[in-house]
This record gives sequence, structure tokens and C-alpha cells, in this order.
Amino acid sequence: MRTEGVTRQAAVPAARTAVVWDALRAALAARVSATGRERLDIVDAGGGTGGFAVPLAELGHAVTVVDPSPDSLAALERRAAEAGVGVRGLQGDAADLGELLPPATADLVLCHSVLEYVDDPAGALSAAAGLLRPGGAISVLAANPVATAIHRSLAGRFEEAAQVLTDPVGRWGDRDPTPRRFTGEALAGLLVATGLVPGEVHGVRVFADLVPSRLIDGEPGAAQALVALEQAAASHPVLRDIATQLHVLAHR
Repeated sequence: MRTEGVTRQAAVPAARTAVVWDALRAALAARVSATGRERLDIVDAGGGTGGFAVPLAELGHAVTVVDPSPDSLAALERRAAEAGVGVRGLQGDAADLGELLPPATADLVLCHSVLEYVDDPAGALSAAAGLLRPGGAISVLAANPVATAIHRSLAGRFEEAAQVLTDPVGRWGDRDPTPRRFTGEALAGLLVATGLVPGEVHGVRVFADLVPSRLIDGEPGAAQALVALEQAAASHPVLRDIATQLHVLAHR
């Protein structure tokens, strides 16, 4: 993802997604080269209001968003219209992907912030993988329990931080709004069990959620530097494991 020209107002959002966009752009370029097709078929499972779907459509790809929320799909339609692109929206859950779309018709499937909330992560991932053409890729982004422990401790919730580290699904208590979180090893294992070949796990939002916004607003060049720092930390063998989210691309 390009870092030049990032405004201070957009700095933190850009830093939060830069690592994922780097991986997606590389995967798309490789797929275009392999297939000779400039327009790829992409499915965004749980894509909500189109934070990834609309920019992907702006790159010239055919994008379908599957989301259970009619309000999110309505917002997606408005967002796509404002951007001057077409994005197809289908109402449904990730587990229903195989019923909503034909198999082996997608070059790329996004599964971002989905596995934490579905009843059956393995089933949802299997349904998403079933949409891939041979050589296609799936992009998985999920919450990391280690980062949650850090954030709870910074908020003074030390007992909750400790519970995250020992809880089998990485929750800090009954009031935790996230049903489960995944380590990098757990994500890779889930992908392998689904019949996919996972690539390297990258950390997403290593620093972006920790840096006070005043430091970005008050320092010229800080926006670009934060994005560059996130990109550098994404594959660091220690820092990636404390990121808010973990990202991995896997291939069929």
C-alpha cells in the first residue's frame, strides 16, 4: 500500500490496514499474472459496509459481499455508488457461502473478522475454501489473544488480562464481546485442516492501537512513519505475535 500522501486524519486507519493491503495487492498481482485475467472474481465473507470490497472493485475486480446484516449491505450499496463502482451484496452467513454461490468460482475470498464470531469456524472456513478456483487464495484476519491481554492490562484490568492468556478461546470474561480469538498457530492449523496451504502469518496493528493520536496529529511525517513501522513490524518474529490482529494468506 502506498504511504506517500497519507493525511494525518487518515494515518491511523491507513496503518491499521496497510499490512493486509500489501498482502492482497501481491496476491492479486500474482493471480492476474498466473491467469492472464485482469478482472478477478472476489468474495468478501462478512464484508459489511465494504471497507475492503469497494477499494477492490475500484481496482477493477468483480466483488461480491456476503453479510448477514441488511443495514450493512444497504450501507455497502451507498458506499459503492459514491465510489462509482458496482459491488454485489448477498445477505447470508459465512457458513452459507456454499449455498449462496457456486463452487470453484472465486480467485480470492476474504474472511476478515469472521472466524471470531461464527458458531463453527472450521465449517465457515471450509465453506469459504469451497468457493476457490484451483490456485485461488483466501485471506484470513482474526483477533489475537496476546494483544487483548496487553490492552486489558493497559486499562488496569489485570485479572482479565491474565484470564485471556489461559482461556482456551482467548476471552477475558463473560462480558467479553468477542467469542474467541486465535493465535498464529491456531489459524495455520485451522487452514491446514481445511485443506489449504497457509503462508506466513503477519501481525496487523502492532503499534497503531497503542500510539496516541496526538502524536500523529502533532508531528509532520508521523503518518507515513507509522504506516512504515507497521509494515516493518508485521513479520518481526516477536512483534507480530503481539499485534491486535493476525493475517494469513492461504492457497488452494
